[in-house]
Amino acid sequence: MKNHHSEKRIVKVNGLSIGQGFPLVLIAGPCVIESEKLVLKTAERIKKISDKLGIPFIFKSSYTKANRLNIDSYSGPGLEKGLKALEKVKKEFGVPVLTDIHSKEEALPVSGVADILQIPAFLCRQTDIVLSAAKTGKVLNIKKGQFMAPEDMKNIAEKAESTGNKNILLTERGTTFGYHNLVVDFRSLVIMRELGYPVVFDATHSLQLPGGEKTCSSGEPQFIFPLSRGAVACGCDALFIETHPRVDKALCDRGSMLPLDRLEKLLFQLKQIDEHMRTWVKEDVES
Repeated sequence: MKNHHSEKRIVKVNGLSIGQGFPLVLIAGPCVIESEKLVLKTAERIKKISDKLGIPFIFKSSYTKANRLNIDSYSGPGLEKGLKALEKVKKEFGVPVLTDIHSKEEALPVSGVADILQIPAFLCRQTDIVLSAAKTGKVLNIKKGQFMAPEDMKNIAEKAESTGNKNILLTERGTTFGYHNLVVDFRSLVIMRELGYPVVFDATHSLQLPGGEKTCSSGEPQFIFPLSRGAVACGCDALFIETHPRVDKALCDRGSMLPLDRLEKLLFQLKQIDEHMRTWVKEDVES
C-alpha cells in the first residue's frame, strides 16, 4: 500500500474540515446518554461556547458503554433510544454527531444517524468491526488501543482503507503504564500524524485510572488543562473531551470528565495555542 508520509489527509464532516492547516475541532459531550433532556441541554451549552469562540464542534455521546467494569454500572439507554437522542441533537443544533459502535452489526444502523463512527480503543484491532464501519462510507475515528504502539495504527487504518474509505481519524487516549494507570506519550500524536491522518487527543480518557476505585475507573481531571495545552502545541487536529453539567452526578466516567462550566476557559486557552501553531507550521513550510 502507498506510503502516507507525503500525503496529509483532510477529513470533511458536513462541511467541517479536520486536518493540518485547519482550525482545531472540538469533539465533546457527556460520556453516555443518560437522558434526552441532559443530552440536549449539554449540546446547547457546548454549541453556544464553541460559537462564541469560533471553534468547530462535533457532539459526542454513547448510546451504550459496552466495557463497563462492574455488572451494576450504568451502560446507556441502548441503540434505538440513543440514536433518537443523537438525531435530535443534529436537527436542533445543526452539528455533526459522533458515537461509538461495539459490534459489526451496529455499524449500519448507527451510520443512519451518526456522522462519525468511533471504534473504541479496546476494539481497535477487531477486523470485522473496523471493516463494517468503514464500509458504511462514514468518517471513522479509530482510538489507539492502550496496548498499541502509535506506528502500528497504520495497519489498523489500512484495514479501513481496504474498503475504499479514506475518511479516517486516529485518536490518542493514553497508554497502559502498569496497573490502574495510563500515561500520555505526546510522540504518538506526531507519529500518527506522519502516517497521513488527522489526529485527535482524548483529554479525558487519557487521564483515567482504569479500575482505580475497585468497582469502576477513577481519574485525574486536574491534568486536563495542561495535557490539552500540550497536545495542541504538538499539533493535534481535534480535541476529544467528555464533559457534563454535573460531573458529581454523572452515571459514567465521573472521575475523569470535565465540568461543563470549565469548558469555555479551556477552549479559550487552546484556541490561542492553536492559532500560533498554525502560523508556525506555515512559516516552517514556506521556509
